Amino acid sequence: MSLLNNDKIGNWKTVLLNPAWLCFVWFGMTAAISLLESPARFAAPALSREAALDLGRVVFSALNRAELVALVLLLILVRVSGGARRLLAEVGALTLIMIAQTAWLLPELASRSQQILAGGEPAPSRVHVIYIVLELLKLVLLLWLGFRSMSAPARTGTTPAP
Repeated sequence: MSLLNNDKIGNWKTVLLNPAWLCFVWFGMTAAISLLESPARFAAPALSREAALDLGRVVFSALNRAELVALVLLLILVRVSGGARRLLAEVGALTLIMIAQTAWLLPELASRSQQILAGGEPAPSRVHVIYIVLELLKLVLLLWLGFRSMSAPARTGTTPAP
């Protein structure tokens, strides 16, 4: 009896094609950085504000690249799982959040950090608050998508749904 019989391979294929696993991995990655690492960085007494800002810029840039990869994978998984129509609104909202963060918010926050690192103090702005609100909304959407994806098993066929 083979450990990798067709039933077990079919089960793994079903699991891997279901977008839920990616939603939960992405949620964990983003929550760890945004909700744990970032606040802890500014609470570290030995880390100057400038060093914390510079580190934050690097960390959030890396997180954004990883999230863009996750978004592309999620779009593919949603399509091949047969859930494209059912999950369209949530995936669309997640995509818009990622576009806003990548094209507008992160560059603006990086610019503000650069001003501080250069010895200046930027004018007050709501950009950071907007980023935080969208980050929390993204986390909620990822959980919602993950649980919705679990409620409908992925198809094991290779033909994408219309």
